[in-house]
Amino acid sequence: MNPELTLQLVDNHRQFLAFLDRRLGDRALAEDILQDAFVKSLEKELDVRDETSSVAWFYRMLRNAVIDHYRRSGTRNRALESLARELDGSAEPPPELRDEICGCVSRLASTLKPEYEAAIRRVDVEGAPVQDFAAEAGITPNNASVRVFRAREALRKQVKTSCGTCAEHGCLECSCGKSGPATPAKHDGH
Repeated sequence: MNPELTLQLVDNHRQFLAFLDRRLGDRALAEDILQDAFVKSLEKELDVRDETSSVAWFYRMLRNAVIDHYRRSGTRNRALESLARELDGSAEPPPELRDEICGCVSRLASTLKPEYEAAIRRVDVEGAPVQDFAAEAGITPNNASVRVFRAREALRKQVKTSCGTCAEHGCLECSCGKSGPATPAKHDGH
């Protein structure tokens, strides 16, 4: 990149940052996007004839970066919102089956990371909506949805390790030693 163009872009740093900050509402994100744009502009050799066109070109580059950011975050947010709806809409087993579900599941939940255990207990055991759990945990509903999903996956692995075939059949005829400790290796083998 020619030195005059570099100087012109650096001289407009504050205006570029203000442009991004107004559109993003997040100063740190604006700084990151601006830094990335500066790097990209240095990587590209431009045949810019005058200062006006270099600044206009850079503003177009910034505008496209903002659009790309919103597209990426929009896709991610839609996926997380869909997961939150799925978690909130999951069916609860009938009361007669709920009492029969393997007692070791609760014990195994206590072996998970504390934030996973809290998510499982609040959402799955106590039946709280994901949004309520999010507010109580001080995180966004999207983050809460991800945490509940990951907690369920971690618990599923623990149950499978501990209960073996019993877990495959829904733990309805469990003989995992309901009163025993939550040790994944203990199981009488169906």
